[in-house]
Amino acid sequence: QVQLVESGGGSVEAGGSLRLSCAASGVTYSTYYMGWFRQAPGKERERVATIYTADRRNYYADYADSVKGRFTISQDNGMNTLYLQMNTLKVDDTAMYYCAAGPPGVRITRPLTLANYRYWGQGTQVTVSS
Repeated sequence: QVQLVESGGGSVEAGGSLRLSCAASGVTYSTYYMGWFRQAPGKERERVATIYTADRRNYYADYADSVKGRFTISQDNGMNTLYLQMNTLKVDDTAMYYCAAGPPGVRITRPLTLANYRYWGQGTQVTVSS
């Protein structure tokens, strides 16, 4: 079992920055991929960024086209903490942001859709104003 708690959301003007954090607890030593997702009102939840590893030494990141070059996903201490640095924020980035983790022991070689994540946090709201 893995528990995820997000923090760092808030309100910011367009062009600004925020850093989201996700504290993971439980069986994190066997978590090989985590991701950030977001959901805007009236829209489906979408993938923002994924970080994954096969050996817990080399980590790979992948991003949705809409955030590529502006957002950076990173992890610390073997995925006990997940981060999302968000720069040059746009009004369209306004959403509830969720941290998610894959099932224990499952490795991936490419980013997967949200259906492949087992554990989810409660979310943190990001609001970008013009």
